[in-house]
Amino acid sequence: MSKTTLAALDASLYPQVWAGQMVADANALLLALLKGHIRPDANAFAKRLLADTVYQEWVNFTVFGRYLQRSFDAFYRQSEDSFNADLPDVFRRELMRHAQYLPKGQLLFFAAQLPSSVRQEKLLTTTLNPATAMINAQKPPRQRAYQPAVPTNEMIINQVKITGDNVLAFPIRHNTRTRERSRNEVLILDFHDLRLVAETTIVQEVMLESSTAPIGSSLFKRFWQNTPSHTDHSALLEREDQQGKQAHYCLRQYELK
Repeated sequence: MSKTTLAALDASLYPQVWAGQMVADANALLLALLKGHIRPDANAFAKRLLADTVYQEWVNFTVFGRYLQRSFDAFYRQSEDSFNADLPDVFRRELMRHAQYLPKGQLLFFAAQLPSSVRQEKLLTTTLNPATAMINAQKPPRQRAYQPAVPTNEMIINQVKITGDNVLAFPIRHNTRTRERSRNEVLILDFHDLRLVAETTIVQEVMLESSTAPIGSSLFKRFWQNTPSHTDHSALLEREDQQGKQAHYCLRQYELK
């Protein structure tokens, strides 16, 4: 079966207006969310996606949904069931039959550290929804899809830009009447190379109205800065005592081809 390339979703979806300000692309929207200029509302973004005709084309070309993805993950990572040892490869070949190429320039996101298995297995679950990635990054590690220990108090958000012509994937068709409606996931099934090209530290200063208020509920003073890999995080933590509670985000930008 010949593969086709999905239509350029970002070109259809952007620019957008959020909180009275124009955002030119998904990267600009993510930065505005991280700086606290826009409140992270995953459901609102999901509604805009569902209203986009190109996204409808993305999710309607396949019947595969979240249940299939969960089943695939469970089978692919099982190691004790020797009777079904060949099933993961059969399952993956079936998924590949329905995959399409992602358009160059498309931006995707996921939270937490990049799993070490991604480059070897050529499998990566991402989201089109930057608000979903930000909210997932704020969850405790045990609630994340990937759970490697993070040595600092930074919340990690990864941005993946498609730069090659042969990145195979398919969008997950979610049930819009359940909590899955804001996942907006894309399962990447094959690629040639995944490369980290930039890492940015964003420090968002927040004043919480109460101890239970979520990050970003009241934002007064914000700043962000590009930092090299040898950043002295102790200096940032020192500022926390003087300026109030701070949210530390590590934005890692990858190119995928």
